[in-house]
Amino acid sequence: QLQLVESGGGLVQPGGSLRLSCVASGFTLDNYAIGWFRQAPGKEREGVSCIRSSGGSPNYADSVLGRFTISRDNAKNTVYLQMNSLKPEDTAVYYCAALYGPLTCPSDLVDYWGQGTQVTVSS
Repeated sequence: QLQLVESGGGLVQPGGSLRLSCVASGFTLDNYAIGWFRQAPGKEREGVSCIRSSGGSPNYADSVLGRFTISRDNAKNTVYLQMNSLKPEDTAVYYCAALYGPLTCPSDLVDYWGQGTQVTVSS
């Protein structure tokens, strides 16, 4: 079965950190761009970050720039999202998505979605 599985979400206080993982099963991530998205209650889904299979500088939403870092470990078939200095407005369900190809980040076009992991930032 081809799927992405996220983990690492949870409850954290403002200013805290979490690291999300996105693991692929049934296929290898080497040739896929991976994006992280989030959706808060009552809000539209938004792109958070993307890392291309070809390398190069990752993309970040302005709201997370300087606080979040995306990385990939192809040997572990995993993409990570390190989230530091978390704020209450970061509270959302976080999803990873994969799109085959070297240059294009997932957006409207996605090959695989994960099931999501809840991140709650609250004191």
